[in-house]
Amino acid sequence: MRCPRILLLATAGGLALTACGGGESVDTGGGDGGGGDVLVAAVSAQPDQFDPHVTSAYPSFQVLENVYDTLAVPNPEDLTMEPSLATGWETSEDGLTWTFTLRDDVTFHDGSTFDSADVVYSYNRIIDEELNNAYRFANVESVTADGPGTVVIQVSRPTPNLPALIGAFKGMAILPEGAAEEYDLTTEAVGTGPFTLESSDASSTELAAYEDYWGGAPGIGGVEFRYITEPAAALTALENGEVQWTDNIPPQQIEPLSDSDAVELATTPSVDYWYLSMNYAREPFGNPQVRQAIATAIDRGAVTEAARFGAAEPNQTAIPEDSYFHTDYAPYDADPQAAQQLLQQAGVQTPISMGLMVTDEFPETVTAAQVIASQLQPIGIDVDVQTVDFATWLDRQAQGDFDAFLLGWLGNIDPFDYYHSQHITGGASNYQGYSNPQVDQLLTAAAGETDREARKELYDQAAQLIVDDASYVYLYNPDVVQAWTPGLSGYTIRPDKAINFEDVELP
Repeated sequence: MRCPRILLLATAGGLALTACGGGESVDTGGGDGGGGDVLVAAVSAQPDQFDPHVTSAYPSFQVLENVYDTLAVPNPEDLTMEPSLATGWETSEDGLTWTFTLRDDVTFHDGSTFDSADVVYSYNRIIDEELNNAYRFANVESVTADGPGTVVIQVSRPTPNLPALIGAFKGMAILPEGAAEEYDLTTEAVGTGPFTLESSDASSTELAAYEDYWGGAPGIGGVEFRYITEPAAALTALENGEVQWTDNIPPQQIEPLSDSDAVELATTPSVDYWYLSMNYAREPFGNPQVRQAIATAIDRGAVTEAARFGAAEPNQTAIPEDSYFHTDYAPYDADPQAAQQLLQQAGVQTPISMGLMVTDEFPETVTAAQVIASQLQPIGIDVDVQTVDFATWLDRQAQGDFDAFLLGWLGNIDPFDYYHSQHITGGASNYQGYSNPQVDQLLTAAAGETDREARKELYDQAAQLIVDDASYVYLYNPDVVQAWTPGLSGYTIRPDKAINFEDVELP
C-alpha cells in the first residue's frame, strides 16, 4: 500500500452517484443483509483508479479491499497469513515448489466461475506487463495450473514469505481470466469479494452487497465511501449521523473522543511508517552529507507531536518497535550545529532551496512539512512546502519532478514490504534513485533466507545502511485511529489499515 504497501489516491471516473443525505442509512434496494442498509464511510481521498495490479494508492485499496480477494489473507489480529481463495498450501522439501489448493465454491461478480486459470492469468499479467507489484515475483520462475483446483508456483530460491507476497494486500488480487481485455479496469472492477463496485464520481464511490459471495452475503446492503478531506468535517459528519464510520480523525481530538458517548473510538499500533525522501538527481540532495545534515536537523519528536498529537511513535527506521524485525538503530540526534557542520563538510553553499511536496488530502503531511521547514531554516535550508492534490503528488513522484516529498507506506506485513522495492537499485518504488550495492546484496539475501534470526540480522544490517545513507529519513510509526457510530457491530480495526465491511451490521 502505498500499500505497500504506500499509498494514496487521486481521481476516479465512472457513473454518477446519488449521494446519501440526512445522515440516515440508505436503502439501495440491493442485497439481503442489514435490510438493504448502506454504511456511509468518510475517507480523506478518492481512488486514482480501480485496477488493483496498477494502483499503489491507499484510497483505492480502501475500496478494493471489499471488492477483490487474494489466495491468502492476513489474519486481522496478528497479520499471520491464512487461506482465502486458497484453502491451503504445501511447500516442497527444498522450498522451491509451492502448491496451492483452491476453493471450488467461488464466482466472480460477472457470474464466471473462479479456478486456477484465473490465478495464472492474474499473476502472469503482473509479471509479463511489469506492473506495480512485479517485484513481488522476483524469485518466481513459473505459475502454472495443475487442474482447475490447483496452482503450482516454482521459485528460483527459497521464498519463506511467499504467502505474504501474494496475499498481503489487494494489489495481488485475482481477476477473471482475460479481464483486462474485456473490462476497463481503471473504472470497473470484477472481483470475488463481498461487494461489487457500482459507481464512482468526484464525491464518493458506491458498493453493493454481493449476495453470492463465497463467504456469505454481507450484513449490509452496501457501502458508500464519501470523500471528506478535512478531518474536523469528517468527525462532525460522524457525530451528526451523516456518516457511520471514518478513519479521518483530527489527531488533537483522539484523547477527548476516548470518553465520548457520541462515537466509538478505536486505536491500535499500526505497521505503517511516515518518512521524507529526497531526489538524488536534484543537487545538492545527491550528496549524502546534505541528506545526513537534514536527517540530523529534524526533531522527530516535535514532528510527531505536531502531526499526530501523541498517536504515533518517533522512529529512525521503518519497522515499529513492537515487531520482531524492529532494529533499535537511531544515529541522528536533533542537533542544528552538527547539521551545519555536515553541510560545511559537504562543500555546499547555503542557503539551499528545497521544495517539499505534500498533499492536503493527507493533512498530517502538511503539518509535518511545516514543522520540518521551521527546523531546517536555522541550518540554511529554505523549504518551500508544496501542497498539491494527491493525483498531482503521484504524478510528480512518478516523473521525478520533486526535490523532496513526505508521505507514508501503509499496510506492511513482512520486512520485505518495508525495505525492498523502496531501496534496492532500480526498485519499483525507489523514486529517490538510491543505489548501494551492499544494500542490494543484503536485501536480496534476506528475501530468500529461511532462518528467522538470520533473516532479521540481514534486514538489520540493510536498515542501518539505508538510515546512514538517508535514502529515507524516517519520522514516525502512527497508530491506526478509526471511529464509528455507537451500536455498529462486526467491524475490526486492523494494524495494516485494511478496511473490511463484510461482517458489519448497522444499529
